[in-house]
Amino acid sequence: MKVVIGGGPAGMMAAIAAGERGESVTLLERNEKVGRKLAITGKGRCNVTNACPTEDFFDNVPANGSFLYSAVYGFTNHDTVDFFENSGVPLKVERGDRVFPVSDRAYDVVDAMLRRLRQAGVRIVRDRATGITAEKDAVTGVRGEKGFYPCDGAVIATGGMSYAQTGSTGDGYKLARMLGHSVTDIYPSLIPIVTVEPTDRLQGLSLKNAALTVKNANGRVIYTDFGELLFTHFGLSGPMILSASGHMGREPRGCRLIIDLKPALTEEKLNERVLRDFGENVNRDFVNSLGALLPAKMIPYIVERSGIPAHVKINSVTKEQRRGLVRLLKNLDFTAESYRPLNEAIITCGGVNVREVDPSTMESRLVKGLFFAGEVLDVSAYTGGFNLQIAFSTGRLAGNNI
Repeated sequence: MKVVIGGGPAGMMAAIAAGERGESVTLLERNEKVGRKLAITGKGRCNVTNACPTEDFFDNVPANGSFLYSAVYGFTNHDTVDFFENSGVPLKVERGDRVFPVSDRAYDVVDAMLRRLRQAGVRIVRDRATGITAEKDAVTGVRGEKGFYPCDGAVIATGGMSYAQTGSTGDGYKLARMLGHSVTDIYPSLIPIVTVEPTDRLQGLSLKNAALTVKNANGRVIYTDFGELLFTHFGLSGPMILSASGHMGREPRGCRLIIDLKPALTEEKLNERVLRDFGENVNRDFVNSLGALLPAKMIPYIVERSGIPAHVKINSVTKEQRRGLVRLLKNLDFTAESYRPLNEAIITCGGVNVREVDPSTMESRLVKGLFFAGEVLDVSAYTGGFNLQIAFSTGRLAGNNI
């Protein structure tokens, strides 16, 4: 008997792989249904993988990418595409090589994995694992809140600590520590950012075509992007910001996030545009002259940040003040104070120390018959389908070797 602990993407894939090999598999899931977190990924659309060349995959894995070579090359992003399309889920490729179901329904992905679990003969039991028994450094069973499950192989695939409401509450770290494994420091990634500068007045404002540059506390550029971001009551969120957080490391404090509100225009061209707008509003107040340039909700904020009096007449705005406005529009900067709470992160960084896991099998180097898969490991990637692919690849490798 084999037991897989955790019914997320890594656990389901591990159970499918083991079941398809003819193993007798029990999948333990603490929630009423498996795939709960998978069902809400990608805003309910589920970015299942990334269609980049497989050799480029590792450029998007800042944490222990080399540990994943065997797993990813053994079950590639293209294998994931084949897996789901052969399971009745047509896929499509969008911007950034992100792969989604044609239906835009994450539940179609969950349902496909459920079908594969049933076809593989996997028994799904609703229970929460509380411990793993071992004798002579070999797995002998899994203890649950509802019973004991004798086995000679177990996969810990419980996820990290993000989205706790889906069951990711750090159980896997506890189970690993009980058996002598070490767990690296845990911190959030792909997460909104709290800024020093108040943004509550901009709450709900979304920018669709902005450019972002992130500099670390030493002033070095660590990330650039173009796309969408969202202002919140605490700071910044949205796709670009979540991606940026993946590059900002454990401690974001002091990083500067610089937004270019007009990325299609050089500073000189934007200056010409502002001059034209001012020329058409020469007798109006400054605050009433920016309607063609900015969203209405942003105008009072930009006026305040510019230092130009709101009700000064346009014909009284100096060249220096106008140039300052242009620089502000091209370099609207915010200082990171912290990340939002871990529970709001898409992924958890840190986890079971990969030096204690055999990368060619996902088996523990400390306990025979103990395997790990997915986010419980100290591996993490940028946004774009890479983290789900890690779950599928490591799950498949564990399931093939258990």
